[in-house]
Amino acid sequence: MPKVTYFSGETFPLEMHKVRIIQKLTLLPVEERLRAVEESGYNTFLLQNKDVFLDMLTDSGVNAMSDRQQAAMLLADDAYAGSATFYRLQDKLTELFGKKYFLPAHQGRAAEHILCKAYVKPGDIVPCNYHFTTWKAHVVELGGRVVELLKPEGLEVTSTNPFKGNFDTAALEALVAKEGADKIPYVRMEAGTNLIGGQPFSLANLKEVSATCHKHGIKLVLDASLLADNLHFIKTREAEYADASIADIALEIAATSDIIYFSARKLGFGRGGGIVTDDEELYKQMRGFVPMYEGFLTYGGMSVREMEAITVGLDETLDEDMITQGPQFIEHMVKTLDAAGVPVITPPGGLGAHVDAMRFLDHIPQSQYPAAALNSAIFIASGVRGMERGTMSEQREPDGTEIAADMELVRLAVPRRVFTLSQVNYAIDRVMWLHANRRIVGGLTWVEEPEILRFFYGRLAPIGDWHHELVAKFRADFGDSL
Repeated sequence: MPKVTYFSGETFPLEMHKVRIIQKLTLLPVEERLRAVEESGYNTFLLQNKDVFLDMLTDSGVNAMSDRQQAAMLLADDAYAGSATFYRLQDKLTELFGKKYFLPAHQGRAAEHILCKAYVKPGDIVPCNYHFTTWKAHVVELGGRVVELLKPEGLEVTSTNPFKGNFDTAALEALVAKEGADKIPYVRMEAGTNLIGGQPFSLANLKEVSATCHKHGIKLVLDASLLADNLHFIKTREAEYADASIADIALEIAATSDIIYFSARKLGFGRGGGIVTDDEELYKQMRGFVPMYEGFLTYGGMSVREMEAITVGLDETLDEDMITQGPQFIEHMVKTLDAAGVPVITPPGGLGAHVDAMRFLDHIPQSQYPAAALNSAIFIASGVRGMERGTMSEQREPDGTEIAADMELVRLAVPRRVFTLSQVNYAIDRVMWLHANRRIVGGLTWVEEPEILRFFYGRLAPIGDWHHELVAKFRADFGDSL
C-alpha cells in the first residue's frame, strides 16, 4: 500500500484494492448512543453491533475477505478426517514458517490453552516480553506465574524507540540464575505486543532471546498473531532487513522459535488458529489436546471453508502491498492526533491507534478506570467502538487487591480492507473534539464484576452525571448533526 503525495503537498495512504461488496452502517443520534452504552454497562464488548457506526474494537476475525478467499471457500473438503483442505493449509504454513507439523485450533486462545495444558504446571514461571490477557489467564489457571521482562523503555508512552516490544535478555539470565531453568517450561515472545500499543520487537532482539533460551535448554514460543505488523516494522525500521522480502524475514523469524502459535483471526484474514513446530516430540506432547478440546487433528474446531480462506489469506496478509495498509492507516491516525495535542502512544505501532487515557483523563484515578471511561465517552461522541486496554483488562489478586495496569489505553483498531480514509478521519475528528472537552468525562465503578476476564462481560456505571453533560455539550456544539 503506497503513500501518495498530492499536489497540495500532503501525503496520505492509498488503498490498493477496490470495494465490491458493501455492508450498510448506521450512525445513531448521540442520545441513542448514550442509551446503547448504558444498556451495555459501559462495556463496549456488550454493545450490539447494530448500534455501532465504526467497529474499531479489534482486528480479530473482522478483516475483509478478498474475492480469492471467497472463491477458495467453495473448494473446501468437508471430510471429518484426512480433509484435503487441512493439507493445503498445512503446506502453506510450512512454506511460510518452514515447520513440518501443524496442530489446528479454532482460534488463538485455544492454541494458548493447548500450550499451557501441555507444559505449565503449578509453581512454574513463564517469562514473556509482555502478557496477553487470555494467555495469562491460562497460565494462572494452571498454577503458573507470568513474569514480564519487557525492556523498561517499552513502557515509555511517548518515544522514538522503533522496537518497544523488545525482550530484556539480561533480566532473563538473572531469572534463570535465581529460579533455575527447570521451573521455566517455555519463554513466550509476542509479536506486536498487544497491551502496550502494538509495539514490535526487532529480529536482532528475537535472535538474542532465542540464543539465551537455547543456552539454558528452554523452549522459545512465539505468538505470531500480530506477526504481519511486526514484519512490516522489521522491514521498514531495522536497517539490516530493508532489502529483504517479507517472506524471507518470516522464515528467519520462524527459525528462532521452537513453537509458533497464532490466531488466524488476525494472521490470515480468517477465523481459526493453530500451532506449528518442526520438533516431532513437541508435536506429540501437544497433539492429544486437539481431539480432547478442539476437534479432530485435521480440522481442530475450524470450519473447512474458513481453513481454505486462511490458506489464501496467509498469502494476502504477507503481500508487500497489503502488509502496509494497517500500519499506514494507524500512522496517519497517530500522527494527526498527536499533532492536535491528543495523547497517543508513539511511535505508531500495529493493530490500531492507541490513545493514552492516563494523560487524556489525568483527573481520573486508575481506581475509576480512565481507559474504560474514555472508551465509553468516545462511543457516545462518535459511535466508534474501541477497546479498553488498561486496569479494567487486568484481574484482581486472590485477596481482592486491584492491580493497576502499566498503561491505560483505548485501542482504536484498524481491521484490514474495511474502512475508508474518510471514515478514519471521522474517528480522528470526534476524538479531537472529545479531547477539547475532556474535563467533562468522569470515572466508572463496577456494577457487576466477574472474577475471570472481567473486561469481556463485566458491567460498570458512571460516577456522577458526566455522561448526560457530555451529550448536552455535543448537542450545543454540533446541533442536529450526528
